[in-house]
Amino acid sequence: MDLRKLEVFCKLVELGSFTKTADAVLLSQPTVSEHIRNLEQELGHKLVDRLGRDVQPTPLGELLYGYARKILQTRQEALQAVEQFSGKLVGRIMLGCGTIPGTYILPRLIGEFRKKNPAIKATLRISGSRLIADDVKSGGLDLGVVGAKWNASDLSWTQIYTDSLSLVVNSQHRWVGKKQVTPEMLLDEPFILREAASGTRKAFEQILQGAGYKVAQLKEVAEMGSTSAVKEAIKAGLGVSILSDMAVAEEVACGLLAKVRLKGVIMERPFYLIRRKNRELSPVASVFLNYLNKWVAEEQTG
Repeated sequence: MDLRKLEVFCKLVELGSFTKTADAVLLSQPTVSEHIRNLEQELGHKLVDRLGRDVQPTPLGELLYGYARKILQTRQEALQAVEQFSGKLVGRIMLGCGTIPGTYILPRLIGEFRKKNPAIKATLRISGSRLIADDVKSGGLDLGVVGAKWNASDLSWTQIYTDSLSLVVNSQHRWVGKKQVTPEMLLDEPFILREAASGTRKAFEQILQGAGYKVAQLKEVAEMGSTSAVKEAIKAGLGVSILSDMAVAEEVACGLLAKVRLKGVIMERPFYLIRRKNRELSPVASVFLNYLNKWVAEEQTG
């Protein structure tokens, strides 16, 4: 089975379009179609359904996709191992994480890492914790950084960072300058929520429950799908919200937003590094993991 054809097939499943796949793999659309047709003839089964412009894998196609990704990953690991044996370190590290670590932590770490290892490339996928965990389990990602933890026997979880959260208000808000406000005072204040799948939202729900209240008791005025949208809404005076300190550091420093302390409430949440158990990392991923662990140790001692 030709590895190039498997690579094209995987890209077609991921993008769901012959046109997009042709652009991604630098081939003509007829050539992509020919590769898929050859695979189907070799296996004696249909691999994809063509639904107008969209393409979806058949049940057998989904089965092959899982194995094909593993085959291509093994090829990449083999090439990296050969390069490492020759004294070089090249390849691509596949990382996945939530919005906050993906925006404010990992890009900086990847940049610093590449200064020392310029031949290494990185793919950073930002998504929900469950989706990241699934991709780590399937081998699509080497490592993940997520803000939630649950029972998963085939994954290992290591806490690497503690994120501080704050009640964030408009710089002209009447609470600015107050030493603190009580959680009860939040109930009558227009409140902007992140979407239900957000790690920040889930952390805030747990914090609020610990104080004896529920999100349903808040005077919700909006639910937004990104931290940036929430910040802009607060600036516009729509309401207040709970956000990561990292996400609002620049705005607070410039006086565009303000942080207010909640009385008697510890506003923190952990971030976890996840990796698949009993699976050896590629040489590139191993080197990056060592770099990440060193950064964690320096953060804890510094």
